[in-house]
Amino acid sequence: MAVLTIAALPLRGAEPETRDNLQLAVRAYEGYEHFVDEYGDTVRMTYIRNITVYPPLKFKNKKEEEFYWRTVRDVRKTLPYAKLAFSALCETYEYIQTIPDKKQREKHLKTLEKDIFEQYKPVVKKMTRNQGKVMLKLIYRETDQTSFHIVKAFLGSFRAGFWQVFGSFFGINMKAGFKPDKNKEDAIIERVATLIEQGAL
Repeated sequence: MAVLTIAALPLRGAEPETRDNLQLAVRAYEGYEHFVDEYGDTVRMTYIRNITVYPPLKFKNKKEEEFYWRTVRDVRKTLPYAKLAFSALCETYEYIQTIPDKKQREKHLKTLEKDIFEQYKPVVKKMTRNQGKVMLKLIYRETDQTSFHIVKAFLGSFRAGFWQVFGSFFGINMKAGFKPDKNKEDAIIERVATLIEQGAL
């Protein structure tokens, strides 16, 4: 009886995880289940994740190649934070549904906004402008919503407008979408993110 078991793989060269060095855990399988086969043996069936295979890249010039490797660097740095944002968004939404009082909900969200700002300000300060843009696109990729709409849904139009204006000073548009099927740069970000998630890059 052969049983296929694949362990979760860490990113290559992974260091101890800290706030400044958040790592993306790569899982080679989606789940598993046990069942009894026709001979009475207990068998484990492991569900392998789908793998996306891309054709080899052909760069037209040095500029395209530099853009690609810069994108690899930026996606590798920001993708774990985009996934963390999605996880926090889900948890926050579920939690505020348990608070019946509107004022208490608003108080909780303001406290949460302050805590997030204080916790991740040192990380964001170390990011380049391009990494900030890439992270917003990856947040859209994870949540299917722009960062502007997420902030608006939780904190209201005024706060969303404030953060949009604040971001514009740094050349960051919180309303930016993510369209890898139409935008060439977004397509490269999608390719790189997918390969990193698969542990192939």
